[in-house]
Amino acid sequence: MQRLSAAAVGDLLAGDLRAFGGPSTVEPLAGRIRAEQISIVLRNTPLVMVANILNAAIFVMALWGSPEQTKAILWASGIIVAGAVVGLRARLSFQSVKPRSVSRRTTQNLVRNAFLFGTWWGALPVLFFSGATSAVQVVITCLSAGMIAGGAASFSTIPIAAVAYTLPIFIGSAVAIAWVEDAVNLPVAILIITYATTLLRAVLAHGFEFTQRLISQAESERAIRRDVLTRLPNRFSFNERLENAMVNAAQFDQKFALLLFNLDNFKNLNDRFGRAMADALLVETAARLRKSTRESDSIARLEGAEFAIIAPRDCRPDQIRSLAKQITDAMRAPFLIEGRELYCKVSIGVAFAPSDGSDANQLLRCVDTALHRATTLGAGPIQFFSASDDEAAARRHTLERDLASALANEQLSLAFQPFLDLGSDHIRGFEALLRWHHPTLGAIPPSEFIPIAEETGLIHDIGQWAVRTACLAAAQWPCDLRVAVNLSVVQLKNKALLDGIRTTLSEAGLEPRRLEVEITESVLIANFEDAIALLQSLSFLSVTVALDDFGTGYSSLTYLRKLPLSRLKIDRSFVQDMLTDADCAAIVRALVELAHELRIDVTAEGVETPEQLDHLRRVRCDEAQGYLIGKPVPVDEIPALLRGRSVRSEALE
Repeated sequence: MQRLSAAAVGDLLAGDLRAFGGPSTVEPLAGRIRAEQISIVLRNTPLVMVANILNAAIFVMALWGSPEQTKAILWASGIIVAGAVVGLRARLSFQSVKPRSVSRRTTQNLVRNAFLFGTWWGALPVLFFSGATSAVQVVITCLSAGMIAGGAASFSTIPIAAVAYTLPIFIGSAVAIAWVEDAVNLPVAILIITYATTLLRAVLAHGFEFTQRLISQAESERAIRRDVLTRLPNRFSFNERLENAMVNAAQFDQKFALLLFNLDNFKNLNDRFGRAMADALLVETAARLRKSTRESDSIARLEGAEFAIIAPRDCRPDQIRSLAKQITDAMRAPFLIEGRELYCKVSIGVAFAPSDGSDANQLLRCVDTALHRATTLGAGPIQFFSASDDEAAARRHTLERDLASALANEQLSLAFQPFLDLGSDHIRGFEALLRWHHPTLGAIPPSEFIPIAEETGLIHDIGQWAVRTACLAAAQWPCDLRVAVNLSVVQLKNKALLDGIRTTLSEAGLEPRRLEVEITESVLIANFEDAIALLQSLSFLSVTVALDDFGTGYSSLTYLRKLPLSRLKIDRSFVQDMLTDADCAAIVRALVELAHELRIDVTAEGVETPEQLDHLRRVRCDEAQGYLIGKPVPVDEIPALLRGRSVRSEALE
């Protein structure tokens, strides 16, 4: 009980309004409210102290020449000296930067000082009222009433401080009046009680309203800084916290780590399953992040499926790598959303302050670069920023800028790699491969610029150009040759793709059966239902469909059963190892047999040796493609290549 009582008294003296039936607050909001209250008191204190000094001087003048003159001067000197000191300190404090939070101790000290001032003024009627003349009694009464009113106004936002200041004056006035036997005392006493009660009610009402307004304001600010879906801090709040962390790093030589976390396949899941399931996935992701991070770590959701983590403690590289691994491990388990199991691929980029960045913008660029390496280059799900990333980021920026004009400046071209029919040893067609020759950087590999084209949306114009150029080239070849063009997941989402292909075939005068579109398993994983609809529409046009790089992804048999596939392309990794690895040889043989059972032709990629070619013939593979058959060549070299296609087998032996 003693502890509870002491705590209650401490809360009361710290300005908590629960003692008066008002709204209660918890730290750190209470600290912010106290800061506002103290700021208002400090702003008014110099003027209040001037009023104290003038009132004391008026009292001395009223008793000047009386027997009480010396005692009045001594009493007034205390007010004048204390008022001057407090007023000057308040002015200096108010001119400094207002703190964002004030401790309970500061408010308790303010209440104590208010009580001491009130007690000094409460002593005035006790010391002088009974022996004073009527005129002096009127002065004392007016001064006491004025100080009660002034104290209530000065501490109107802190009711306990107003009580601490005015109660001693009220008690002193009551005691002084009780000592004097006069008929006017009763009305005066009633007046003082009514006056004090009215002021106290006004102070309490103002204090309640002031505190409630700050609580509402804080709640609004919290809502602005809070992500509605995950209830994590949002980008606005993250920017503030990052700036504060950077300031602390500079002022106190503190280091911290910044982690950028992303669900790589979130957009695809959103497109496939809808916004409701995607939102539920984000909520579950946020919950797992809370559980897998430390109490000192600050988590925020930036946008989409991208989250940031500021780790101010234990930020050695090995500790941060352990933290990042905890996060990736937590995300590896399937997400059970509306009865479905969803699997997410995650990437984390890491940068350290101040070593990687001395300001927030620079640090964000570094961690974003590290995340990009983790996301797109297959280097692993956790990547730390390194000095070499600056060069990579600069190169990427250059490529992104120049790719926009590469098509108009005729820097893009197609190279054609042949397919060899293993039954007739004749070339049956060519795959059109995109090439970019940069004017200063030279040849840029497709693995580098295709992702940039997909991210920037340039893939639509580039892809349309590639299809048109390939069809125009194939229209000049013998009618039994086909041309294959690769389509990316981004292109398949373009509703105008089908019409564009139909128009291109018509303009080029190419039979639809001679155009083959190649897609990878990643396209199907990302957007299976939409891919089926588009590929079926292409099949109705008689355009053939090939599934490229089969065996490197999930290799779901659903693809072979539901998709209108004409061709299956076995990935080069199996072809290269099939002569030395029995498992690879078995996979190649099984894929060929399975495809033939489903009436699907098979092309083997990456054939580089005659022994590989012989093995593919023995397992009855339909076609081969690779450097042994022919390297990608410009379109103007194809006629010469075709002239010798009937004797191609002799060159291979």
